[in-house]
Amino acid sequence: MSAAAPPRVRRPRAVRHRRTAAALILTLLGALLTALGPALPARAATAGNATSVTRAGDTFTVRTSSAAAVRIVVARADVFRIWLSPDGSFGDDPAGSDLATTTSFGPVGATLTDAGAYWRIGTSAISLRIAKKPLTFALYRADDTTLVWAETQPTSWSAGRTTQYLGRAADEQFYGTGLHLGEWALRDRTVPVAVSNKWTEGTNASPAPFYMSTNGYGVMRNTWAPGSYDFRAPTALSHDEKRFDAWYFAGDSLKDVLDGYTDVTGKPFLAPIWGLELGNADCFNASNPDYQGDHNRARHRTTPDVVGYAADARAADMPSGWILPNDGYGCGYTQLPSTVAALNEKGFRTGLWTSTGLSGIDQEVGTAGSRAVKTDVAWIGSGYKYAFDGVKQAVEGIEDNSDARRFVWTVDGWAGTQRNAVVWTGDTSGTWDAMRWHVPSIAGAGLSGLNYASGDIDGIFGGSPQTYVRDLQWKSFTPAFMTMSGWGATNPSAGYQDKQPWRFAEPYASINRKYLQLKMRLMPYLYTMGRTANETGVPSTRALVLEYPDDPVARGNATSGEFMAGDSFLVAPVVSDTAVRNGIYLPAGSWTDYWSGKVYQGPGWLDGYAAPLDTLPLFVRQGAVVPMWPQMNYTGEKAVSTLTYDVYPRGDSTFGLYEDDGTTRAYQDGAYARQRVDVHAPAAGRGDAVISVGAAVGSYTGKAASRGYEFTVHSATAPTSVSVGGAALPALGGKAAYDSASSGWYYDPADRAGVLWIKAGSRSEAFTVTAAGITAAPGTPVGTRSAPIPQTGWKVVTADSQETAGENGSAANAIDGNPATIWHTKWSGGSAAPLPHEIQVDLGARYAVDGLGYLPRQDGGVNGRIGRYEVYVSDSTSAWGSPVATGSFADTAAAQQVSFTAASGRYLRLRVLGEAGARGPWTSAAEISATGTKAPPGAATG
Repeated sequence: MSAAAPPRVRRPRAVRHRRTAAALILTLLGALLTALGPALPARAATAGNATSVTRAGDTFTVRTSSAAAVRIVVARADVFRIWLSPDGSFGDDPAGSDLATTTSFGPVGATLTDAGAYWRIGTSAISLRIAKKPLTFALYRADDTTLVWAETQPTSWSAGRTTQYLGRAADEQFYGTGLHLGEWALRDRTVPVAVSNKWTEGTNASPAPFYMSTNGYGVMRNTWAPGSYDFRAPTALSHDEKRFDAWYFAGDSLKDVLDGYTDVTGKPFLAPIWGLELGNADCFNASNPDYQGDHNRARHRTTPDVVGYAADARAADMPSGWILPNDGYGCGYTQLPSTVAALNEKGFRTGLWTSTGLSGIDQEVGTAGSRAVKTDVAWIGSGYKYAFDGVKQAVEGIEDNSDARRFVWTVDGWAGTQRNAVVWTGDTSGTWDAMRWHVPSIAGAGLSGLNYASGDIDGIFGGSPQTYVRDLQWKSFTPAFMTMSGWGATNPSAGYQDKQPWRFAEPYASINRKYLQLKMRLMPYLYTMGRTANETGVPSTRALVLEYPDDPVARGNATSGEFMAGDSFLVAPVVSDTAVRNGIYLPAGSWTDYWSGKVYQGPGWLDGYAAPLDTLPLFVRQGAVVPMWPQMNYTGEKAVSTLTYDVYPRGDSTFGLYEDDGTTRAYQDGAYARQRVDVHAPAAGRGDAVISVGAAVGSYTGKAASRGYEFTVHSATAPTSVSVGGAALPALGGKAAYDSASSGWYYDPADRAGVLWIKAGSRSEAFTVTAAGITAAPGTPVGTRSAPIPQTGWKVVTADSQETAGENGSAANAIDGNPATIWHTKWSGGSAAPLPHEIQVDLGARYAVDGLGYLPRQDGGVNGRIGRYEVYVSDSTSAWGSPVATGSFADTAAAQQVSFTAASGRYLRLRVLGEAGARGPWTSAAEISATGTKAPPGAATG
């Protein structure tokens, strides 16, 4: 909870967010230092020239013409550390082993060569050049010719800040910095790597001093000090300390870099399987005199009252798996052991939410049976090492007092937090705009190795039935999610009670159930993705760039409103009050609409997708093999007597299922099983699909000796035959006959454009299913979008108003390609120019224009952000005709894009009808851009 959170609209409780004065001072100081930016400090020092280099094994020491020295540690062929000490000693290591837990991977045998102007340290993966005059560094691939990064000037320091400056490639993109709230592609952005506890777009909820680049490298600054990363050219990477200490990770892909980063800082933890189910947090011990909220909440008098809510969930057939029956603000708990036992009987695990520390965790875990901890900002809000140690204490409290796995939530993470906790976005509101920036925030967190990132469903304040449903839909495809049921408004609109998913009117309750049930069926798939993250550092929720690194569209924020759930599902959330989703980007390959079975062929853009309130745009990648459980409301409610594989055959593909007991740490000692499924099928047209199912290799407590297998195979035509291990299966007459049979198959052409249902019977060993004569449906090509129109030929025809007296706010600044300059309408002289405002631009040639981009001012100011707008395209500035697009931009600093049916003309007109924040009659813009294709000359030239 935030100390600065607004009063809650649900009940007239006292504001109960508290933070120590020291923590508040630290937060304000961090925010101030971050605001200063990465400019070169006054009287900054550098190391001077390199004078000598010595080595001891794979550790190299560079002496300089000043007192400074540098230690270079080559930990692995692709991992090394550069530690610059201004005073030449190496005793100051405040991070110790907290961040970099593994610093040696065995002898590397790095080479050292004197090349005259520089020394070269070489391995089988990299070549690090140490320039002598002045001392700077550059990293190359092992070929010593392919540049990865290079310092443009020496690293500099003052008493309070150290900055490294790196060149930037023409098409280089950057990702990372932790749970950054907003878009995840960071080129041209300046990002705070600091704790602010603001939880607004553009801040970092759980910062991490780590970033990675499409050039094939990542960097973690080995520090607790706040910082700021400026990803303009050159990049300026600063932390507020008089030392430089960084780990570097080289790789052929972003996935390789994440693997190296998490090899050093720790792999993401593997959550208990119930941790993937819906969680809930509230106070049920409201009669406690110490409670800072409403003491008269019905059915929230003492902690055992939570069992009634658990019963409600089960009666509503609503999947959910864990609950925090207290909050940290004086709520406390009563009769915890019996409450935990009663919740266990209903399939709920119990956790506790604390704002004061963990003095009772030994008893709460070891005796009462609690299994989760939510650490609150009132306790750990000062962040950095203090918060990190608080989370570590919670982890130890769970694992030292039980055989359970860690399951801790924190709002203040850092590098290394991925091995200990779920991070979440803090106190946010249930609005469409907050949902918009939550999608890239959570997908982007994975680009810092944070596998478990979340945000409260529909926020903590405000909300509506519509925003709740839409938010729950897409978050059901992320690993961990939770609702803060006691903090929403009571009945702000029809059908909205609080933030329990079963306490909504129809149709909302049924839609919530639909997606919670789907997540439960997908649990073996999602759990396998969690194990993949635990082993490789590649997250379950993936920005498209991780799967499509060479796709120029996927590399940038054009795809920040969608993500991959694991390697098979593309999720395109609806984040506005609409029943139509535009701008869905489908990368190269075939994509099957999960609901209709329609196949699309990428790459390109899908517009006009019908997405009524109950439909989340969801697409399945070609070749996907998705394991599914029988329907259940919580893990263990029923035995997995039959495992279903949902198969989308196209070419050759494979899936490796991971299974263990789901709750204990026995998997760390090898108690788990894996099953590999390989599919060979036609890449297009008709042919045989051969599904080879391996035996489940390995053992763990609870593993069944055998189980039934079912397959749903997506095919445009019925097969000619189906066999298992060469023995023909009987063709059945329909669904009823199929349901009653122990084995056999039937084909339903009306089910999602054609689904072949196969029961293979109970199996304990490897087997093969062959579906002869299936058809991979041809995909409908999705649309292509045009390229940005070059601004080199643009000029302003007219602007109704521009401020040139009080600042340089001329209209030409909106089309100069420089986001640091702005157009601002007139404000000096005593009276502001009234709305509406407009700018008319000559594009320099005739174009078929199909999109307009708007970048609000980037200087920290907010007034003038465009709200309601109209867009016109014409061959004449005297006859604009009807607008080609109308709408409203969000009140945010993020770039925004409008797409519309292509209209041809030489002139572009943006007419501004209202200001986004309603702060005044102004208009401002850092950049206005457009997309389109060259069009033939028109009759009029305007």
